[in-house]
Amino acid sequence: MTELDVAALQRRLAEFAAARGWEPYHTPKNLAVALSVEASELVEIFQWLTPEESARVMEDPRSAHRVADEVADVFAYLLQFSEVLGIDVLAALAAKIDRNELRFPVPESKDRHSSE
Repeated sequence: MTELDVAALQRRLAEFAAARGWEPYHTPKNLAVALSVEASELVEIFQWLTPEESARVMEDPRSAHRVADEVADVFAYLLQFSEVLGIDVLAALAAKIDRNELRFPVPESKDRHSSE
């Protein structure tokens, strides 16, 4: 997804909320709580599945639809949360990956093994 796509989705979500007068409720706290609730609803789908069942969850159209809906809800609230706080979600992710690459370097033994 490009920055333009993210920005367009954020504008669309903001317009959706504005048309319904929901902006006063879209505080960082409320959006963080909503994000957590939606993430929990995603977890609920997988709660009692075995690892093998969870790997096949997208094979059943009913569960695939539920998973996709919850992923969309999580992403929507994350985009709204980021918009309200002025966080460039793609830049934040890129910076986090950069920091993680420094924090967790590839072990030398793995690096040698993969180049052999």
